[in-house]
Amino acid sequence: MPIYEYQAEIPEKGCKVCRESFEYIQGVDEKPLSHCPNCSKRVKRIISWCHAAVIDPSPEYTSTERKITEYEKAGLYSHAAELADKHSDKTKDKLLKERALENYKKAGYKFDSTPNNDK
Repeated sequence: MPIYEYQAEIPEKGCKVCRESFEYIQGVDEKPLSHCPNCSKRVKRIISWCHAAVIDPSPEYTSTERKITEYEKAGLYSHAAELADKHSDKTKDKLLKERALENYKKAGYKFDSTPNNDK
């Protein structure tokens, strides 16, 4: 269910709940509140600021990603695989490990899917 924000139409006359703003959980199909649930003064729904977390990749990650892509475009799959493999071990990045395996395959490496039980 969405969380909507409301504020008193005349903030100076609102209570401590609606003077600033308050959040209210309600269904999408429900009508907007017209009165404060605390003091019954008229309220209006306000537009919320969207707060999103943006994570910038590290310069090392960006540099490594760029180099892997360059190797792939040049058809140097063994180089791309080795770099992706080393970086995925360091960062524990499963998607990068899968990319390394795909590049190893493109480079012509064969992988045995059954464990070696020879003694």
